[in-house]
Amino acid sequence: MEIPIIDFDELHGEKRSKTMALLHQACEKWGFFQVENHGIDKKLMEKVKQLVNLHYDENLKQSFYESEVAKSLKHKESTSDVDWETTFFIWHRPTSNINEIPNLSEDLRKTMDEYIAELIKLAEKLSELMSENLGLEKTYLKEAFSGNKGPSVGTKVAKYPECPHPELVRGLREHTDAGGIILLLQDDQVPGLEFLKDGEWVQIPPSKNNTIFINTGDQVEVLSNGRYKSILHRVMTDKIGSRLSIATFYNPAGDALISPAPRLLYPTQYRFQDYLKLYSTTKFSPKDPRFEAMKTMANGHLV
Repeated sequence: MEIPIIDFDELHGEKRSKTMALLHQACEKWGFFQVENHGIDKKLMEKVKQLVNLHYDENLKQSFYESEVAKSLKHKESTSDVDWETTFFIWHRPTSNINEIPNLSEDLRKTMDEYIAELIKLAEKLSELMSENLGLEKTYLKEAFSGNKGPSVGTKVAKYPECPHPELVRGLREHTDAGGIILLLQDDQVPGLEFLKDGEWVQIPPSKNNTIFINTGDQVEVLSNGRYKSILHRVMTDKIGSRLSIATFYNPAGDALISPAPRLLYPTQYRFQDYLKLYSTTKFSPKDPRFEAMKTMANGHLV
């Protein structure tokens, strides 16, 4: 399957409507897509990956292979209830914990902060484009995420080490993401990520030329009234190569109140005879104003 690619350069000029339609289809039919020409400094992205790989080699690799998970797999014991990964999580917004994570080099802290500042701009732009495609004010999703202190942003930094028995364990078990918009900077050599599409697992190839891979989480599904679905995905293990994953979550704040956008909801709790009365005078007009009128009536107001 050809995974949708959204070219941000084509959001300007005569190709904008076609690109917006492609983005809408990707959110509605796939739940995941790639973004190229996103405007993030690619040298910065390469530096983030290099420094994370160095951190893994120096601080995490040995301890992972000495862990109980790794030891159990040496004896070919099935480990279906664990994940073959080594990770740490960095909070960025509303407050950062990056200085509390042990053994991170100053260079990695600074580079990650620079990268996230650029990535948040991309996340906000995506939220605006999705809102527009849903027929909402362009700031709708951002404001719905904001709570009292703005959206919550954090990054799961993960390595999926070489695995001696990939048939016995997942890198990461099947799941949907709980939050909002997920922006993934992933390995450019080692595969493993898979998404479920129409009942089949689609292999997501390594990201060449530092494209950003996007998927939508559970809260976008709720806010869009089911238009934009969160999709099951997993990470498979590999005998050759350790896969890098730097997944940043642009999520609602903890105190954000989540519900479907009222404009996206169909009217409920109305009498059919009332609808027919309105329909008789508006049959050859667009249906959306009728639905809006019925919502207003259902809320106890006069049409």
